[in-house]
Amino acid sequence: MSATDRPVSTDFSRDVLDLFDAYVHGALDRRGFLRQCAVHAGSVAAATALLTALSPDFAIGQVIAPADPRISTAWIDIPSPQGNGAIRAYVARPAKVKKKLPVIIVAHENRGLNPHIQDIARRLAVDSFIAVAPDALTTLGGYPGDEDKAREQFATLDRARIGEDFVAAARHALTIEGGNGRLGATGFCFGGGIANLLATRLPELRAAVPFYGSAPPLADVPKINAELLLHFGGNDARTNAGWPPYEEALKQAGKRYTAYTYEGAEHGFNNDTTPRFNKAAADLAWSRTLALFKRTLT
Repeated sequence: MSATDRPVSTDFSRDVLDLFDAYVHGALDRRGFLRQCAVHAGSVAAATALLTALSPDFAIGQVIAPADPRISTAWIDIPSPQGNGAIRAYVARPAKVKKKLPVIIVAHENRGLNPHIQDIARRLAVDSFIAVAPDALTTLGGYPGDEDKAREQFATLDRARIGEDFVAAARHALTIEGGNGRLGATGFCFGGGIANLLATRLPELRAAVPFYGSAPPLADVPKINAELLLHFGGNDARTNAGWPPYEEALKQAGKRYTAYTYEGAEHGFNNDTTPRFNKAAADLAWSRTLALFKRTLT
């Protein structure tokens, strides 16, 4: 299948998209999804085909190949004594650049550091950032290469310890070789929540860009120093329900933020490996993201 003939979100009913969202976020297991989806699809076989169509295709979504000569990549292990002991991270940076560069923490979805998030890190490297993408599944052996297994493993992890792992990775990124000491963060879904969390935990963080992420504890909002840029999908009622109280807390604390809701876009609209990808929304959100990072970190 080519990128031009792959399915898009409008090929699926609202009911099926909502069931898939519940499945991806652990509210339904595979059997539950297929059983409920079959009501709309007509049969379990048709529901199985819909699940396959909605699931990621990493080859189609790849933008920057791992061997792209413009970048260099490496894996590093970062101590995390308050978390799970250590966290492994994928680091992508421009090749043959001698000047010091800003650093971006890239936080993954609820499936660990899969190929798509590694690709996001490489995209940032092409745009002259050092990207550090930790893998919360490190303690279980790292991303297993299977999205269902990754999701199941992720659900067994202690969320507080995962948060500490990302804080440890961000603190390490502040002093990473080749970095200019200016740090930003971005993340998607679960990782969007991590970007918000890092904003409350690291006073050194200059910019945070959560994509459809959950809010941090509202009592911690006054601790935020970073400028925030928040992206939401217009059709993402589940995530969007948490935005009004978060925005009120930001206003009350006098924090710098800009939020955009992309009408007609689904949760996960930036993920170009699935039909929920919305190119217009993703391109605009990404251009706004890069503009903020360049303004605040370079």
